[in-house]
Amino acid sequence: MMGTAGVIVSFESVGLRYGTGAEILRDLDFKLVAGGLYFLTGPSGAGKTSLLKLLYLAQRPTRGRISLFGQPLDEVDRNALPGLRRRIGIVYQDFRLIDHLSAFDNVALPLRIAGHAEDDIETATNEMLGWVGLSDRAGARPPTLSGGEQQRVAIARAVIGRPDLLVADEPTGNVDAEMARRLMHLFGALNRLGTTVVIATHDIGLIGETPGATLIRLEKGGIVDPTGGLAHPPVRRGENA
Repeated sequence: MMGTAGVIVSFESVGLRYGTGAEILRDLDFKLVAGGLYFLTGPSGAGKTSLLKLLYLAQRPTRGRISLFGQPLDEVDRNALPGLRRRIGIVYQDFRLIDHLSAFDNVALPLRIAGHAEDDIETATNEMLGWVGLSDRAGARPPTLSGGEQQRVAIARAVIGRPDLLVADEPTGNVDAEMARRLMHLFGALNRLGTTVVIATHDIGLIGETPGATLIRLEKGGIVDPTGGLAHPPVRRGENA
């Protein structure tokens, strides 16, 4: 294991249970480096979505310690949490778009919250909608969009602010193969700009087409390789998860 230099996320003996049930996640020990690209895989029920919730601060661990951006979360003041969350882009599996806002306004929302100038917001949002192939749907509201279109709006919203950490739960699950490749190019470009990217996916082909990424596999709530994410070899084209 490496030291703390360059580490953006650290899990130490982390466990998670809901209520009084059995642990969903157990004894998680791993680190993610700044600028890394990671695939989180494993069978249904392995705990992938629960792990992502810990990463984007929607859930607190039952035990153990998580550090994010060099700060142990158990030492972070509640008032500082919104600032940490603004550094994280999230692609939810259920999209979580705001139905009464247009696609444009959904994508622009993170920039407006951050206080960017409206001219800059318009330019950046139009560019991002073009990237995901939705320039002609900018004025449409989510209920009128297909599942794949909603997925692309959700991805555009997550990446527009160039977050330090991007967490994506099955981000290509509702798009065709060509659009999936295009979206992965977008994630790759963001990653090359320095964003740490964590993608939960069942798509073995997607993983195989991303050489140099790191694979983290969950089974029954634990990481298969106990040395954690940094110790996994790069994924090579065609390699099974």
